[in-house]
Amino acid sequence: MAEDNRPYVDWKLVNDFMVDVFEKYGVPREDAKICADVLLESDRRGIESHGCNRFKPIYLDRIKKGTLLPKTEIEIVKETPTTVVMDAHDGMGMVASHKMMEMLIEKAKVYGMAGGTIFNSTHYGIAGYWTTMAEKAGMIGITGTNARPSVAPTFGVEPMMGTNPLTFTMPTDEEFPFNFDCATCIVQNGKIEYYSRSGKPTPEGCVVNDKGETMTDSPEILKEMRAGHAALLPLGGLGEATAGYKGYGFTTIVEILSAALAGGPFMKALTGVAEDGSPQMYHLGHFFFVINPDFFMGLDTFKKTAGDICRGLRASKKAPGEERIYTAGEKEYLSWQYRKDKGVPMGESIQKEFIQLRDECGLTQYKFPFE
Repeated sequence: MAEDNRPYVDWKLVNDFMVDVFEKYGVPREDAKICADVLLESDRRGIESHGCNRFKPIYLDRIKKGTLLPKTEIEIVKETPTTVVMDAHDGMGMVASHKMMEMLIEKAKVYGMAGGTIFNSTHYGIAGYWTTMAEKAGMIGITGTNARPSVAPTFGVEPMMGTNPLTFTMPTDEEFPFNFDCATCIVQNGKIEYYSRSGKPTPEGCVVNDKGETMTDSPEILKEMRAGHAALLPLGGLGEATAGYKGYGFTTIVEILSAALAGGPFMKALTGVAEDGSPQMYHLGHFFFVINPDFFMGLDTFKKTAGDICRGLRASKKAPGEERIYTAGEKEYLSWQYRKDKGVPMGESIQKEFIQLRDECGLTQYKFPFE
């Protein structure tokens, strides 16, 4: 791991603080524990774009604004032995997703496969959290979610679809699973927010403005995207020369599955802004599938084969100057090995937010090491 000069804060301290703040904002305590754990799982994996970095702006600020309800009223709209359709009623997407995965895992234990979809939901955190729930149960997890429109279709410049992750976690016989968790665009909103907070430019070729020009100024990108004058590019980038149509296709698949299976809203209906410019609920959709290897050739066979494939890839010939080949999930595992005894790294902007939240909520029992 590269040297990091930011202060590290004890995991339990951060977890307890976030739970207490969520509760002050009206989230029931057991729900708050789920939400804090999902956010911290992102930091444990080194994916800071979806961790503490988003605690205030994506969850607390939206609760304050009224576009996210702190109490999650889960309604099972339809259920069969292998499927679930759930209405989250604009509550915490992480709480609804946790309930969904618990249900699907139990169904897959009995029937081998199960699938579900949630509508009228909100941001559900790091997608890999939900697929890892299946992996910990010895199963394969698949999930995706739509989001507020920010990605342009190939040959387009208008933000039409969300960053739309398509995520898989599969058990292996190694110390870590195969965990492929990423957006179907080159860079996601949270990463640009992270670049902006860190004073870094966004890499060339990730964002296009409405004139078809690429942008790199991170704060300017965020400003122009909010105004609808810039869009993220799908995996593969601009046009078809580097296969941007493939990323566009995957983004569309996630949009369809997230909305159509439950008959929920999609694309421009997910902006979080009403026609008169006032804030409104996001009404996001998520889909989940769980596959039980015991109903095929068995979990042990699956884990060994998956492990052999990953080991074979890492042992293959490396490009000149490269020290190592990784498989999906390995870097996240190494990040946790590095951070588990050090704590959560916190940049200056998050430090200020935590102090502000502590003072606002009257949680005077908390003292942070960066003060």
